[in-house]
Amino acid sequence: MALSLHLDLTGFRRRRIVCAMALLWLGGPTGAMADGPMRILTEEFPPYNYTAQGKITGMATEVVEAVLKELGVEGQIQSMPWARAYETARNTPGVLIYSIGRTPERDKYFKWVGVIAPTVYYLYGQPGRAYRVDSLEAAKTYQIGTVNEDVGEQFLVGQGFVKGHNLQSSVKYEHNYEKLKAGRIDLWIMSELTANHLARQAGDDPARTLAKVYRIPELSSDGYYMAFGMHTPDATVTRFRTGLEAIKRNGTLDRLQRKWL
Repeated sequence: MALSLHLDLTGFRRRRIVCAMALLWLGGPTGAMADGPMRILTEEFPPYNYTAQGKITGMATEVVEAVLKELGVEGQIQSMPWARAYETARNTPGVLIYSIGRTPERDKYFKWVGVIAPTVYYLYGQPGRAYRVDSLEAAKTYQIGTVNEDVGEQFLVGQGFVKGHNLQSSVKYEHNYEKLKAGRIDLWIMSELTANHLARQAGDDPARTLAKVYRIPELSSDGYYMAFGMHTPDATVTRFRTGLEAIKRNGTLDRLQRKWL
């Protein structure tokens, strides 16, 4: 009886070790597939990620879905206001976020999987209006539309701009486009693809309603990322990096980007 009990306990310990190793590979109990579908957060930011006919789609969304397929991981994508998505991903282990711009300030909070979409940022103004903006310092005399806690707003705050003074923060990107057209703000910080998409979505020709006043190289040299918060185990992040590299090698990433560009 004692021998049998010893063998049963030995087998039980082996099973616990195997289970523990499996969880480590998946990134811990909160990692991919450990508790069902991985939680993935994004925002309404067309054409990178947005809701159409009840489904979240877009260039970056399709890249994320391709990585999930490559890894055999089930994910549940949720769209929410950026500030909430950002804080949730930053503080919750195993939560993936996209499309997120990378800055030195954000390096303290996130583990970066890799670039999933290109971007170029400008301060946009109204065509025909005279602007004297040859530097960010010069732009401080204008009212600039931003979105709460997005990369453009965080960048400008880091450059000495002040919310409520020369930054007018909104919760939706399309609000700033409408405010710029109506003259309620002077400038709008936005990525080129999204600015053009929102103008066309409103029935406008971006060449007639948007003027590129100042290019922001600090936000234009890399692209948008997928990332995990610092509390996510490295094993999960490494696994997703492997999946992203795989779709780069097999041509899927290039095909998806060409589809949208």
